[in-house]
Amino acid sequence: MSAAAFMPPVAADGHSRRFIATMVFVLGALSATAPIAIDVYLPAFPAMADALGTPESRIQLTLTAMMVGLAIGQAVVGPLSDRFGRRKPLLLGMATFTVVSILCAVATSADLLIALRFVQGLSGAAGVVVARAVIRDHFAGDDMTRFTAKMMFVTMLAPMLGPVVGAQLIRLGPWPLIFFFMAFLSALSTFLVWKFLPESLPAEERRSMTAREFGSALSTLVRDAHFMAPTIAVILNFAMLFTYVSTFSFISQNELGASPGFYSLIFAVGTLALLVGNQANMLAINRSTPERRMIVGMAISLAGVAWLAGVQFADAANLWTVPAGICTMMLGCGVVFPNAGAAAMSSQPPQIAGTASAFMGSVQMAAGGILPALATIGGVTLANMTLGVGVNAAATAAAIVWTIVVYRKSPQPVA
Repeated sequence: MSAAAFMPPVAADGHSRRFIATMVFVLGALSATAPIAIDVYLPAFPAMADALGTPESRIQLTLTAMMVGLAIGQAVVGPLSDRFGRRKPLLLGMATFTVVSILCAVATSADLLIALRFVQGLSGAAGVVVARAVIRDHFAGDDMTRFTAKMMFVTMLAPMLGPVVGAQLIRLGPWPLIFFFMAFLSALSTFLVWKFLPESLPAEERRSMTAREFGSALSTLVRDAHFMAPTIAVILNFAMLFTYVSTFSFISQNELGASPGFYSLIFAVGTLALLVGNQANMLAINRSTPERRMIVGMAISLAGVAWLAGVQFADAANLWTVPAGICTMMLGCGVVFPNAGAAAMSSQPPQIAGTASAFMGSVQMAAGGILPALATIGGVTLANMTLGVGVNAAATAAAIVWTIVVYRKSPQPVA
């Protein structure tokens, strides 16, 4: 008799195991589409700058443009998903993402590519924001944390393998091949949504918001410390992570002497550390409280940042010591993300989950686009990257302390 025969057909949260497995796969693939579009072309940055005859800083703006697009897109798509349901905005956004990916592949200038990446971010926001709202439609509390951790396992595989795939693609052909690859993955995700993702927000629970009502909902969210404290932790933790993501391609290849292939390997190992942290958190759910898990995760990240600063101070920065610090930092991020995100989303009812997800995602992406750029105003260097992640790590720690204080004063208001 197989081990599965001893497993109950219904999980602890009341959903069937088959339902949970399907949701993990579909939402994981959906949530991974935009992140892989961010990561897969990172090894091609130097080649793109040469091919388009533009400075490296201009190519970096294609990344910033997508992040800003993701921020604005989530602000729009989230409320739309509360009004029209989850499926319609999602299918339209993903189909648009597929078409724009093809247009990116045939772009002939950096300026055009920057504009297209902005539109790509706008449309790709649908997958990110709706996935979080769908999760809130079905789960809350530790059940939500547990499901999020499972989904992140699938989601993180994509960005972990993305640069590795990107490095191989630019060996097979020119950089536009990477964007054709993005289009294929987006089309696949669109099909999975159409075929396997049912509508999770019944018509009777949908809200038709006027501009005033939307503003009132946002005002309520901003004034709710149970939502804002963990949301700010998520935002700053993401900014810390993305400061590394957006700069290390140049730093590793230009300052530390890595090849595109070796850079992609370093990136994959770092993402694996993020995945290990996420899975360690899932195993600890029944053994510790969310606040303790966030404290441990943040302490690990701060240790990684301190290591990065230390190897530079000791003039010992190389392709082995620097990734060691990055992996430690990523390990801690993998613990912090699911706990802080679940705490924020669980504090809100499903009827405004799309709006809450939109607010969190929009500010998160805006911070991911703006703060790394501020950190590298003086140049894309290892020293500036370390300073940027250090400032954001300290701010994240402060936000986690605020979260713990808020939740100790009063319990989570929404079950």
